[in-house]
Amino acid sequence: MGREHIRSPLTHDRESRHMTTAQPTVAVLGTGIMGAAMARNLARAGLGVRAWNRTRAKAEPLAEDGVRVTGTPAEAVDGADVVLTMLYDGGTVLDVMREAVPALRPGTVWAQCTTAGTELTGELAAFALEHGLLFYDAPVLGTREPAEAGALTVLAAGPDEGRATLAPVFDAVGSRTVWTGEDGAEASASRLKLVANDWVLAVTAATGEVLALAQALGVDPQSFFGLIEGGPLDMGYLRAKSALVLDGRLTPASFAVTTAEKDARLILAAAERGGVRLDLAEATAERFARAAAQGHGAEDMAAAYFASFEEKAGE
Repeated sequence: MGREHIRSPLTHDRESRHMTTAQPTVAVLGTGIMGAAMARNLARAGLGVRAWNRTRAKAEPLAEDGVRVTGTPAEAVDGADVVLTMLYDGGTVLDVMREAVPALRPGTVWAQCTTAGTELTGELAAFALEHGLLFYDAPVLGTREPAEAGALTVLAAGPDEGRATLAPVFDAVGSRTVWTGEDGAEASASRLKLVANDWVLAVTAATGEVLALAQALGVDPQSFFGLIEGGPLDMGYLRAKSALVLDGRLTPASFAVTTAEKDARLILAAAERGGVRLDLAEATAERFARAAAQGHGAEDMAAAYFASFEEKAGE
């Protein structure tokens, strides 16, 4: 995903941000591929960080980076200035935040970074309102590598009141923040994220199909890459995802097949509510589902390539 720096009233990068003098304490709930990298970068930026994960062993390595690993969501959020959620889906976020309720204090800033879709974002905003939290719809663009480099793009919507508190948080995890609105309940950031993800998932699925067709026709993929090189059909993303398949580097995943399918289903649900039909997104979701059923669910989403074959390659 490209990260060209386009300056506008709603976009700013590290050079144009104003840091607050007091660094907030951040509770990171969820330390998977993305959450762990975000927690690590927050700690490296000098912020106080507590982290919680349902499987504690996945969070424990963060202690070496100065992150305090906690046993419960409530312990993580107790006294925190900012709660950052990066979990599998919106339903999981709601369950975990309910566990955190005993220690949540009114006025706490909540940056909800999970890709939750539009409908559940509204439910999460309602939960925040019920408990007096400042809610920010804040999904991110990027996968493992930009997350580890602190180079995510943060899409954010929420009130002015807590943005100064969030500034050093978004600084630490991303290279760019795009503000889409002042009311997180409207899910404007999540709506933009779904549009972006629709493109990313479609390109990923098309990449797998091109490689499968090349194999079926006895065409060297490098011949195809040479044909489009330097032209409008060439894409760095196409080449990066193709390399993962061709070189057998599908683990560790930058973004897993199962998560990609989940996001594709969120896109389809949002499109249905909007009264449009997305044939490509539907086919893409099915490709991810087939790849997962073949045993590729934990591999990089480029493994949708295998959905073109009856059985898992090598069997």
